[in-house]
Order: sequence, then C-alpha cells, then structure tokens
Amino acid sequence: MDIQLNYAVLGEGFPLVLLHGNGDDLTYFRNQMEPFARHFQVIALETRGHGQSPRGTGPFTLDRFADDLRDFLDSRGIGRCHLLGFSDGGNIALLFAMKYPQYLEKLVVDGANLTPASMTAGTLAPILAGWCGYAPLSLVSRRARRKWELLNLMATQPHITARGLSTIQAPTLVLAGEHDIAPERHTRYIAASIPGAVCRILPGDHCTARKNPEAFNRTVLDFLLDRPQSGPEREG
Repeated sequence: MDIQLNYAVLGEGFPLVLLHGNGDDLTYFRNQMEPFARHFQVIALETRGHGQSPRGTGPFTLDRFADDLRDFLDSRGIGRCHLLGFSDGGNIALLFAMKYPQYLEKLVVDGANLTPASMTAGTLAPILAGWCGYAPLSLVSRRARRKWELLNLMATQPHITARGLSTIQAPTLVLAGEHDIAPERHTRYIAASIPGAVCRILPGDHCTARKNPEAFNRTVLDFLLDRPQSGPEREG
C-alpha cells in the first residue's frame, strides 16, 4: 500500500472492522463503537481519500479500497475478522468477501447496491448531475477533482453480479432501511444471491446506524453473537 490508512480502535477480543460510506469518515459509527467494543475489538477504518486517510496516487476505485483493506489487515497481523460495511463501505465489503474470503468470519452489509442503476431514481439523478457538472471543473480545480472522484465512485461503481455474490462463503447479514437509497426488493435480491444470508429491513432511511442506533446495534449484535433475533425489524 502506498499510504497509511487512518483508523480508531476500541475494545479487546475478536476484530470487528467497520467501513463507512462515500464522503464520510469513521465518526459515522460513533453510536456503534462503545456498544460493539463490549464484545469485540472494534476497528473503524477510514478508506483512501476519506477522513484523515491520504488519497495517494493511482486508481480511486472500490476494488482498490478492497485491496487496501487486505493490506491493512496484513499490516496488523489480522488473519480473520468480522466485517461491517455501510453504503459504499458495504459495496467494498461485498467485493472484499468475493476476493479475499479467507479473512472473513462473518459479514454485515448495510445499505449496499450492486450497480449504480440499482439506486432509486431520486437518489441517482442528483449524483449523475453532480458528476457531469464537476467533470470539467475537475480539470482545473483540486477541490472539484476531489468532489468529482467521490461522485464517480457512486456514478460508475460497483458492478457486482449475482454470480459473484454466490461465491461468498461467510455467514452474511444484509441490512437496509425501509426508505433506503436502493429499493427494498434490491436489498432482498442481494441477500437471496448470497448462500444462507439473512435480510433485515430496519425502520428508517439510509443512515440507520446513525439515526436508529438502538435497532441497528441490536440487530448486528444478535447476528454476530448468534443470539435469537429480537425487535420489530422485518426479516427477509
């Protein structure tokens, strides 16, 4: 890896790695760090070009972020972990699970999408408008280039197939909010494409970990700790 990723660690025990979404940083999980750290060593990672992690040089893609995660785990001597990814972090987590299955004990993906077209029209339209609008500015402005690269991640990536998902070996929990950026049927399709995956639909929108932490934390911990599922969340 050409850079050092920024991260925060809390707790002891089996590693649980958290990946935030596009344009965000590790503080997205401020309501998860302490509750999860009662059971695991929680490692909240900032992906390349996000938060305090440098951009570095070369490609700025979700596939490269998955490779960065592998390098990060190797650098800390972590051979096995739970992985939880939100939004683009969820997309990275899916890519990682397909590419590096040997690292994963359990997988949680929240608010993920398999292609840009999988998002609702109301979500995708402003992304595409901004992506096109920033394109010429990105040639002359570093700030515009930064914005365009983030939009480019959402406008052109990922491209994950059901066949790829069928290769995921780790026990998987697929989460989304009732009013997420992708339709509920798409979230259920992701879960149905992963062998043995469980799907849970939580009250709220895309940012359930931030806005509905009680339900989110309970659902995730029930899965990771093999507890009976509880609460009003709808199961797929």
